[in-house]
Order: sequence, then C-alpha cells, then structure tokens
Amino acid sequence: MKVLRTPEQAFSAIADFSYAPHYAEVQDGPSGARLRVHYIDEGPRDAPIVLMMHGEPTWCYLYRHMIGPVVAAGYRVIAPDLIGFGKSDKPAAKTDYSYAAHVAWMLQWLEGLDLTDITLACQDWGSLIGLRLVAAAPERFRAVALSNGGLPEGGPAPRAFAIWRAFSKWSPVFPIGKIIAKGTKRALSPEEIAAYDAPFPDASYKAGARIFPSFVPFEGNQAVPDQKAAWAVLEAWDKPFLCAFSDGDPITRTGETRFVGRVPGTAGQAHRTLKGGHFIQEDDPAGFVAAILDVAAKGAPQ
Repeated sequence: MKVLRTPEQAFSAIADFSYAPHYAEVQDGPSGARLRVHYIDEGPRDAPIVLMMHGEPTWCYLYRHMIGPVVAAGYRVIAPDLIGFGKSDKPAAKTDYSYAAHVAWMLQWLEGLDLTDITLACQDWGSLIGLRLVAAAPERFRAVALSNGGLPEGGPAPRAFAIWRAFSKWSPVFPIGKIIAKGTKRALSPEEIAAYDAPFPDASYKAGARIFPSFVPFEGNQAVPDQKAAWAVLEAWDKPFLCAFSDGDPITRTGETRFVGRVPGTAGQAHRTLKGGHFIQEDDPAGFVAAILDVAAKGAPQ
C-alpha cells in the first residue's frame, strides 16, 4: 500500500483552526501498513467525551465553530480525520479503501485510545462510520446526536445522491472546497474554501474522497448485511438518540424518519430541524451544538 501524507505546510495559511494536532497509528489488516490518524483533543481529560465525526469530503476543520462551545460546556471534544482526509494518512489507490476498512480503522483507533462515556455527534459519512462504531462497541457510548446522515441498508439511491456519486466517479476535476461550498446555504469565504482544499495538494491525494460515494450501501452493495447487523443493535439501543436534520439538504431531508420510533432511544427526545444545507456545521453550528448538549446531558450516568 502506497501511503501519502499531506505536508504540514499545506495547512499553514489556515487562520481559524489553531487546535493542537494529535496522532495515533492504526494497522491495515490486509496490507499490514501503518496509518496515522489525526485528531483534535480539547477539554479536560476526565470529562465526558463528545466525538465529532466528519464525512465526505471534509475533515475535522468542519467542526471549528462547534469545538469551543462544547468544551466550554464542560466536555472533552475529540474530532478525528478519517483516513484519506484532513491531516490523516491517505492511501493512494482507490482499491485501498472500503467501507469495512474504514470501520475497522476507526474502531481500532477508538479502542486504542480507550475512549468511553462518549456522545457521538455525526453527519454524512461521520454517521455511516460512527453509527457502525456504536453498534460494534455500544458500551463505550452514552448518547448520539445525528444530523444529515444515516445508516443505509439497501434500497434505491436518492436522485440527488446518484448524481453526486456519478460526478465523484467520472468528473475530470474534483474541486473539493467548491464542492463543500455548494453544500452550504451561506457563502463560504475564499479562505474557508482553501482550508477544505488544503489536505489535497494534488489529485493523487483524492483517492479516498473520490471513492467514498460508491461505498454508500444502497441496493446491491456488499455492505448491506453489515448494515443490517448494525441496525439490529440500534433497534435495541435505549440510550438517548437525538435527530437534528436540516431543512435544506436534498439528499438527507426527512432522514430522521428512518430513526425516530425505530431506535428506542429516540423516544422522548427533543428532535429538531436545523436551518441550512448538507454541511450543517457551517450553516447552523449553534443549533447543532444545542442538540449535542441536550442529548449528552440526558445520557449522563444517573
């Protein structure tokens, strides 16, 4: 496995993300390659954890407006970069990636840091991987706050997603910062767009970002059985589970209906609709923070 690592100087011009980097290594099972995972770790070491998981094609910079307020509320915030994104290592070949590999890498990272008492805050692929972590190690989690994501287990792809999947596969150019800007309701600044481009100095770094959309397990995908197994765990999950989807995302709008009533922990929660597009962390960070703090408090040990 050829592994790329974005040079640190690629991030030097980012002015609004001064959090200290942390790193941990995981091992890829098939190849034996060691892969470095980058993560932000802010707040008291002994405080309950809020695990903020980003999706495609972002990195933990996505949560920059949310980390401070959650830490100020008394939590320890940990925000990793998925392999292939941000400051984490990037296998160079599309064939190095799979949904199962990502779950295995992040579960290894979670267990290696021995994280417990976790409230998961997730969106997009942060939910596809994060909810699989909840299913694999439910004892480590105390609550979930889900926005603009899901855990597909077959069925047809929504038209908007099918278009995105085709674009990611066939487009000769893949301008990541501009792609993210199209998924927000507010206009991102040139500096913010550049920050989202920073992890990818050239096209060779984008294999993970390019291949991720093809892994979403709609009908016929090989991950569907694993999804159904995860759902079997979530269907017995009685810890707090709050949905906070946005009103302006054509891909995930009304996605809460797949969880509310099916996951026991959704009962009695203050589910809410946030204002914004797909990348709600950019459009309504305060609303997402409020949802996280709400569900995290309800998940506190009695």
